[in-house]
Parts: sequence; structure tokens; C-alpha cells
Amino acid sequence: MGLTRRQALRTLAGAAALSSFGAPAILASNRRPSWKGRIKHSVCKWCYPNLSVEELAAIGAQIGLQSIELLDPQDWPIVKKYGLTCAMGNGPSRIPDGFNRRENHEWLVPQFKKRIEEAAEAGIPNVICFSGNRKGMDDEEGLENCVLGLKQILPTAEKYGVTICMELLNSKIDHPDYMCDHTAWGVQLVKRIGSERFKLLYDIYHMQIMEGDVIRTIRENIDYIAHFHTAGVPGRHEIDDSQELYYPAIMRAIADAGFQGFVAQEFIPTRPDPIESLRHAIAICDV
Repeated sequence: MGLTRRQALRTLAGAAALSSFGAPAILASNRRPSWKGRIKHSVCKWCYPNLSVEELAAIGAQIGLQSIELLDPQDWPIVKKYGLTCAMGNGPSRIPDGFNRRENHEWLVPQFKKRIEEAAEAGIPNVICFSGNRKGMDDEEGLENCVLGLKQILPTAEKYGVTICMELLNSKIDHPDYMCDHTAWGVQLVKRIGSERFKLLYDIYHMQIMEGDVIRTIRENIDYIAHFHTAGVPGRHEIDDSQELYYPAIMRAIADAGFQGFVAQEFIPTRPDPIESLRHAIAICDV
């Protein structure tokens, strides 16, 4: 990506000066963009490896983000002091090793219970989880195993008001053999769990690769979705006219469905000014 700390400081020009990175920025509210408010805007930290959480939070507050996400508990207070939240906290599960294997439940269940309590204490609304890879397992056995494991942590999630979100990922390019790779499988899992505290993280990039038909799928399954991620297809880069998805129409479908959760930018910037790419993406999605 190539964003340096010096470039980050230049990006912050026009806001009140930072005494140093690591100190909260005092940002003039009238200098922040006035977004329409139908979409709650977030960004995934891992897409900006050259920026610390503190630096990205300062920039995010200036450009009108409401969240920096996929953070661990030690980072949650950092974004909070900039007036932001972490809309999707990291969970203890790993993409290849998730709830579809019973042997993983021994460590997943206690660690998720602890993470749910930590999220509730910090006011974090959602925690991410993964199905795991197939490794020869059929879809029905995977569903049964996920139900068995997830139902052990759902009472804790319900008690503390934290939603566990399983991410839909593509198994064609980025995550070969991943099980929760189609909306229908994920929706079936949500139905079997039967709790408002378990829903899907619908990644638009991943599901365009696996299924297409994004807008209709979102409209028909919005009740099972708690969170969205974006990125351009192909390549997982900017969501502008360089790629095949038309995000204004997708965002209108999400907003018109009455969705109240967050939409997080998860593209990998390629342009000389990655923060301008992020700002442009938010403008595209602000319908």
C-alpha cells in the first residue's frame, strides 16, 4: 500500500494539529464530511498495515468513519477515545479452524465466552467467527457440528447482548476449501441456531466471486445478516469504476431494506493516496 506516517500526517492537514501520533486528535466537527446517515461506515484495519490503530483512528475520525474494525481487545479503547467504535471485534477462531470440527470446540467455546464478555464490557456489538475448512467433510456434517459448538456460546452472547457473526468467504480464490462459502449454507446455519445473537457477515466481494446475484440475495436474506464488507472484484482493490460491482445500487438495496448495522471497507488500496481511496469509497457507499 505504501502509506507512510508522513503521508498520514499530510492527510490530517486541515484538522487540529496532533501534538504527536499517540495523542488524541482534537478534530473540529464542522470539518468532517456530512454523510447522509443511511449507512454506518467502518473500515478494516488490516488493509492499512503501515498505520497504527491510533493513526488510522485519527484519520478515520476526520473523514467521517464511525468504526475501525477487526481489532483485538487491547485496541478497542484506542478507537473509543476518537469517538469511534469497533463494529466487528476479532474472535479467537481462525479461518481454517472453526466450529465445523468438534475437536475445535474444546478451545473455541471457553475462548469465545471470554471474548463475548470482553466485548460487552467495551461496548463492542459484534464478534467474528469462522466455519473452518471442509477437509473432506460434507456440508450437512459441518452444519451439525457448527450448531453443536455455537449453541454452547449463544447463552453467553444472549446474556451480554453481543452478536456472533460468521463470515461468508470465497473458496475459489482467497480461502480454498472454506466451508461457509455460499449464502444458502450460512442462512441455513442461522435458522438452525435460532438466535438473534447469531447472524452472518456478508462479504460482498467474496459472494460476488462465489455467487453473483448480490442485490437479490441481500434483499431476500437481510434478516440473517448483521454486517457487510466491501471490496472490488476482481482483485480486492478500490470499489470505483475499475471493477465490476456497482456499489451505489448495492448500498441502496441495503439501506432500503432497513439495515441498521455497519458496512466496512475491506479493499486493499492500490492508488498513490490510499486514504483518498478510502474517502472516495465512503462517498460511493453513502447513498
